[in-house]
Amino acid sequence: MKTIPIPYYKEHMDLHISEENLKTVITARGDSYDPGKGEEELVREALEHPIGSKPLHELAEGKRRVTLITSDHTRAVPSKITLPILLDEIRKGNPDAQITILVATGLHRATTEEEMRSMFGDAIVDHERIAVNHAFEPEEFTFLGTLPSGAEFHVNKLAADCDLLVTEGFIEPHFFAGFSGGRKSILPGVCNAATVNENHSYKAIASPWAVTGVLDKNPIHLDMITAARRVNVQFILNVAQNSEKKIIGAFAGDLEQAHEAGVAFVRKLAQCEPVTGDIVVTSNGGYPLDQNLYQSPKAVATAEACAGEDGVIIMSASCVEGMGGKFFEKLIVMGTVDEIDEYLSKIPPKETISEQWCAQIYARILKKHKVILVTTYLDRETVEKANMLHASTVDEALEMAYQLKGADASVVVIPDGVSVLAVKPE
Repeated sequence: MKTIPIPYYKEHMDLHISEENLKTVITARGDSYDPGKGEEELVREALEHPIGSKPLHELAEGKRRVTLITSDHTRAVPSKITLPILLDEIRKGNPDAQITILVATGLHRATTEEEMRSMFGDAIVDHERIAVNHAFEPEEFTFLGTLPSGAEFHVNKLAADCDLLVTEGFIEPHFFAGFSGGRKSILPGVCNAATVNENHSYKAIASPWAVTGVLDKNPIHLDMITAARRVNVQFILNVAQNSEKKIIGAFAGDLEQAHEAGVAFVRKLAQCEPVTGDIVVTSNGGYPLDQNLYQSPKAVATAEACAGEDGVIIMSASCVEGMGGKFFEKLIVMGTVDEIDEYLSKIPPKETISEQWCAQIYARILKKHKVILVTTYLDRETVEKANMLHASTVDEALEMAYQLKGADASVVVIPDGVSVLAVKPE
């Protein structure tokens, strides 16, 4: 019998599995990668040697109004390390700069002060100017034309009306934008609901290029990079992390060149050949990304690549905050997966409903695969309304999967499904 820890909220659950059933355990190579330097050293070195850009302190010279975009409570950006260094760099170039830290929420709820203190530290919350993006408040945004998809581009005024725009974030595989990081700080990060919705339309999500690990020809990425160019993101700091959320790589400089370097680094560590199993066990990597069901398709999409034609997927996600957004919650329980997909497919891009994309991706996966959701915070009735099966532990879920696929079923385990890029190399 083998014991494998599966991330769950701020701890983990142990999966007990016989070695006869276990086909393989897939993990990103980032966990075994040793950068040979500490986290802060990696960040400082990246800022000292920016890619395709002058150093940040030089860019800050003479720039009075500076907006520094960071991520919200749903992302594990190591801002306690990165933000103080970025602020020092900006003030090194202009000690009198008026800096606003803008929290990129996308369509998520507003980040609370308590969450900010946990993310940024007390000193930043107490002494810096912080603004939170509110996607549903029209007065916060300015209109800057249309994007390649035809979507109207409404961006937070604090990003559009500044002398220097800087962003920070992290890079990992993303289930329809190809990779996170870089341009995503702008779209969806600090855009209004209409812009985010149309960028994430049924048509865009259904594109064969809108998948994990693909940027070329990806219509969602094309809108995102166009938006970031248009507001003139002059400097980014993006990091790569291991499963313990420790920085193992840092990339700073030009919006596109630094992001491309980070993507190449992450791809090298994350990409692996898919291994097909009758059952695939995965998670969203625990907190903060497993806080609700809305975020969970990220890892389920990774498991899909390894689940064969009708494999069973076991997804560990605490869902401590419940279903997630109210629109997703309404859509995911509105009927069968065929009914959900048919309903969403008829919605024109400009009428896209907020959060419908995760319901769309779940519907696509659930048409082919049984999904067992491991959660102690969502009740069985709610999970079943969402067309999934409920379990309270990963061991219970595995027994349920054996009943569906047979006692000799092969099992692939991907402890952190968000960190793995399960695609065949080109």
